[in-house]
Parts: sequence; structure tokens; C-alpha cells
Amino acid sequence: MSRTIIDIHALQTVPPANLNRDDTGSPKTAVYGGARRARVSSQSWKRAVRLDFRETLDGADLGWRTKQIVRLVANRVTALAPELEEQARDLTVKAFSEGGIKVKVQKKDNEIEEPGYLVFLSTNQIENLAGAIVATARSGEKPDKKALKRILQDHNSIDVALFGRMIADDAALNVDAACQVAHAISVHPVETEFDYFTAVDDEKEEQDETGAGMIGTVEFNSATLYRYATVDVDRLCENLGDDEATVRATRAFLQSFITSMPSGKMNTFANRTLPEAVLVTVRDTQAINLVGAYEQPIRQHEGRVEAACELLAKQLEDIADTYEQVPVRAWALCVGSRTKSLAEAGEETTITGLLDGAAELVTERIGES
Repeated sequence: MSRTIIDIHALQTVPPANLNRDDTGSPKTAVYGGARRARVSSQSWKRAVRLDFRETLDGADLGWRTKQIVRLVANRVTALAPELEEQARDLTVKAFSEGGIKVKVQKKDNEIEEPGYLVFLSTNQIENLAGAIVATARSGEKPDKKALKRILQDHNSIDVALFGRMIADDAALNVDAACQVAHAISVHPVETEFDYFTAVDDEKEEQDETGAGMIGTVEFNSATLYRYATVDVDRLCENLGDDEATVRATRAFLQSFITSMPSGKMNTFANRTLPEAVLVTVRDTQAINLVGAYEQPIRQHEGRVEAACELLAKQLEDIADTYEQVPVRAWALCVGSRTKSLAEAGEETTITGLLDGAAELVTERIGES
């Protein structure tokens, strides 16, 4: 059976920034090809995508990833049945337990300990679970374990279907992610720099002691990043159980992955940019990360975008020749003349043309499966 795999490759130049910090506040890095590169973790960019979904998708298409899941559902129970307000918390804990998610209760003061991990549920799952709790309480019947588990399994939101869910207490509630996001790395070596800053106290009189109100340093780097993500459309359709939702999810992920950016130190550096070049390929075999194009780092000092585009186009061609892995379809978003080599690797278009073309192709292919 033919598969539908969408690969997204983006080249994005970021000026002085600290998009993603480690535990010491330094920009994250990685050694690749023997050279230290700037790095932005996959978790950081996935969160940026999920936050961007709030601007592009309806709330019914989204979920909540939180340890406060008991409070969230109990509040819905109270909203649906105000007479159950005092029992809502205990009823919700019992429903989760019966459905396969354990929530511990402290014996001392009967306060709830939330699950020891983030629980990712769709808006529909939260609503349906609250409705089942209310119906059971009003009928006086015992909770139906199978029905509760079904509620937690069905009607996944787009973000749950894309990014997956792991429930430590019950593997049957797990959702295998339909997308994978690579750690973004620079196509060239980087060095971390330090910005020494001072802040003046506005209330300090001129005749007072001279000096700053505070001083400090912030670390940063600047880089041209190679970013990669892939979506298994077949798994996405399986997770959602709805063809139209699959098309909507694919379109939303493409748009948000391309245009979103982690917000780390954004107020300090105002570093928000858009990719200079994006290549999107549709394959019927497997996902292919083209990061090998930059195993030998670009060391020229007068701009790197043009060389990065040439290397990416060459890697795509070499993979196709050697492994006979030719994309079913490819689109290219290219900004300016520096990216002309990549424009030849796919159908050059705009962001709207890309989203429309991908949605049309996904509609055709899932209709054939």
C-alpha cells in the first residue's frame, strides 16, 4: 500500500538571539561534523507550533497538556451539573482511575495529587468525560470502565494526533505521534557571545552616586539554521479517524512549522524572522532528513544562505540518484535570488500555493487508500 509522507526542510537565518537555553542560560549547541553548531531543540519548536495552532485552529481541534487535568474536568462537571459541585473532584478522580489514569489522593488532608506526568487530552475528550461523569452520577449507576476508556481513546484533537500521547499507567491510551521534529542546527560553526548590559534607575537623582541600577550579561549567538520535520499522513488519518480533519491538520502543521518561532529572549533580541527557503516534499516510501548536506560545515564568512540552498538541492538530487528515492511532489518557497538553486528542486510557489497544493494532494491520496 502506498504511503504519504511529507518532509519539510527550512533554512532560516536568525540574528543575535537566545531561542532555546540550557540549564545555565546559554544557547543550546551540538557538535555535528566535528564543529559546534547552534541548536534549537525539537521540544522548543513543537511548543511554538502548538501555541501557533491557537491562532489558526478552532478550540475544538485542540487539546490540553497539563498535570491539572483533574481540575479541568471537575470544572466542566460543575458547569454541566452545579448540584455536583462538592462531589465533582472525587467523581473525576474515580472516572480517571476507572478509565486507566491513576490519580493519588493524600490521606492526611484528602488533597489530590495530580498524575505524575502531563496528561494530553482533547477538548472533546474532556467534554465527553465530564458528560459521562454527570450522567453516571445522576443515574446512580457504577462507572462503565470500557466506556470511560473509549472516551479517552476516541476523538483525538489535531495536536494530540500530531504530537502523540504517552500514558504511563495504561499503554492502551497511548497515541503514536504522526509527526517528528528534528533539532534545528546551524549549517556552520558558531561561537557563543556575551552581551554586557546595564540598566539605569529612573528614580535616581543626577547628584546621587553614579552607576547603574543593575548590570548583567546575556549569552547569544546568530545562525542560519537547517530545520526539518516530517508528517506521516497515514498515521495522522488513523489517529484522527476523519479524512477532512487530516487535511486540516496537515495544512495547519505546514503553516505553523514554517512560520512559528520559539519565544526565548524574544523581548531582548526581537529576533523573529521567516525562513529564506523552504522545500516541502511528498514521498511514498519513507521520511528523509537531508541534514547530511551540512555534515561538512559551511565556513565562508560572507553569508551562508546561497551555499546552504545549493548544498540542500544537491543532497536531494544525490539521494534520489543513489537510493532511487524520488519525491512524488515537491514545492519550494524561495526569498530572493540567493535561493534560486533550491527553487529548481520543486514547484516554486507562495505559502498559500503550498498549503493549497498540499491539501489537494493529501485529499486525493487518502481518498485512494
